[in-house]
Amino acid sequence: MLLPLNLRIALSSLSAHKLRAVLAMLGVFLGALAFTGVQHVSKIMVRQAEMETEKLGPNLYAVMAGQVRFTRGGNVRLSGVTRNFTLGDAQALIDGAPSVLAGAPFVSTALPVRGQGNTVTAQIIATWPNYQEIRSFHPARGRFFNWQEVDDRAMVCVLGKTIAEALFGTAEQAIGQKVYVFRASFRILGVMEEKGVDLSGANQDEIVFLPVTTYMRRASNQDWISGVFLQLSEGGDLSQIEESVESIMRYRHRIDAGQDDDFSALSPKDAIKLQRQALDLMTTLGAITSSISFGVGGLGILSIMILVVRARRVEIGVRRAVGGRRRDIVRQFLFESGLMAAVGGGLGVLVTVILVAIGCAAAGLPLIIDPSSLVFTLFGSCVLGVAAGAYPAWQAANIEILDVLRS
Repeated sequence: MLLPLNLRIALSSLSAHKLRAVLAMLGVFLGALAFTGVQHVSKIMVRQAEMETEKLGPNLYAVMAGQVRFTRGGNVRLSGVTRNFTLGDAQALIDGAPSVLAGAPFVSTALPVRGQGNTVTAQIIATWPNYQEIRSFHPARGRFFNWQEVDDRAMVCVLGKTIAEALFGTAEQAIGQKVYVFRASFRILGVMEEKGVDLSGANQDEIVFLPVTTYMRRASNQDWISGVFLQLSEGGDLSQIEESVESIMRYRHRIDAGQDDDFSALSPKDAIKLQRQALDLMTTLGAITSSISFGVGGLGILSIMILVVRARRVEIGVRRAVGGRRRDIVRQFLFESGLMAAVGGGLGVLVTVILVAIGCAAAGLPLIIDPSSLVFTLFGSCVLGVAAGAYPAWQAANIEILDVLRS
């Protein structure tokens, strides 16, 4: 019976001063919204990065010529590109590095590609046929080039979906047609499945794939490559792999002790790690902002409850005169302050869930709702309300009955 009575009294008091109650709840609402919102955005972005990593290929590890740097957003930037990374280096890594199941050397560049009177600038990837297994990227139409075509330096290619549509209208119409790179014509064997942008920031649908031997000997006449993609076995010791790769490459490139590497070795986990660092910073700033909002909300509830106690002195005095106990008065005002904070926090949590669901649906991001974060925020709001109402409740319990009756 006590809880329903306290609830009726609290609702009656709040409804009598609606604007005052709303202002008291606003700070808690904004604090709950900021805290849960930042927590969910952080978890969603990490999950999105993990999904992009899975799309890159199982246990992918890349060794590239030059120095690779990650931008703050997690994208890859290549600088200090060298021309001494050879097919022999790639084969040495495939054969000598531990836990390597397969490898695909590649040359990467950007060139104009012409077809049916249209011209687009595309990323050229010259590689081996097993690139499609290592990167989990397969043709949706037609086929990829095979090992015989690599040995024969065949003038064949495979287009990304966007490139095929830009040059020929549809993927189906592109099969069997020819495109021109370096004024050389390449017959189209297939069109890749739609992949989108990967963690490096490259659009996988804007790539033209060529046999690496064809590109190096019949197109550009070069003897260097951009790097090699390695597929590692599950559970391989990454630190041991990194040490082995460094040892092999420094030996083959005759890099003396104290000299900087002219190559970079990285895995998608490195990009995720940087993204986590950026998200940790965002989470910290969000926690600071939400703490300030919660603090403002607590002060608002405190000031409102002090006014409530002063406005209800007669009610308190009458309740005490007819046998009301001090602890009943304390409970009543603690219940009211906790109720205001709970309503504000609950609305903040509810709005967060709605905004997260709408945002994920609109942006195509994975939807993640963390119940523990929502419950923690709601519980914290209630505790804040009770703490803010402690002093006004103590004031109410210590009002002298005779002073109230005389006034």
